[in-house]
Amino acid sequence: MFFDGDANFKGVGIGAVLVSEISQHYHVSVKLRVPCTNNMAEYKAWIMGLNLAIDMNIQEVLVIGDSDLLVHQVQGEWAMKNTKILPYLYHVQELMKRFTKIEFKHVPRIQNKYADALATLSSMIQHLDKNFIDPIMLKIHNQLAYCAYVEEETDGKPWFNDIKEYLARG
Repeated sequence: MFFDGDANFKGVGIGAVLVSEISQHYHVSVKLRVPCTNNMAEYKAWIMGLNLAIDMNIQEVLVIGDSDLLVHQVQGEWAMKNTKILPYLYHVQELMKRFTKIEFKHVPRIQNKYADALATLSSMIQHLDKNFIDPIMLKIHNQLAYCAYVEEETDGKPWFNDIKEYLARG
């Protein structure tokens, strides 16, 4: 899972990308309508990505981000100086308990381009105060879809002929 947050003068955006073992990508990005720091945005992106993984019943996850600070804070290696971020840290730690295996990796920003682009684009979108974009809910089904194969009839009549006759005669 890649994640990134972006807080700039235009707004705050977050993005997360889940990549499956077969390289299938699931991405999400959100424009936040509340002011926050860049580190808060990073934590919110991490939380959003973990929630997406939980919703998809993923048990093992490698979390990849370009914020060295967050990775070390979550692992307990670096102290938390900003108390406003503590609730985000605690929330991430609670979500981590939902996985059987979770690992963390810090990468340079250049290796986190997709999540970075999602966060930056969503931060730049400008909405009028009264206009909201409803979220699009995606569902992933774990079952196969089945269909019946019907061979063409050789009587030369259209496929709906039997239905038409049934409706006409009862």
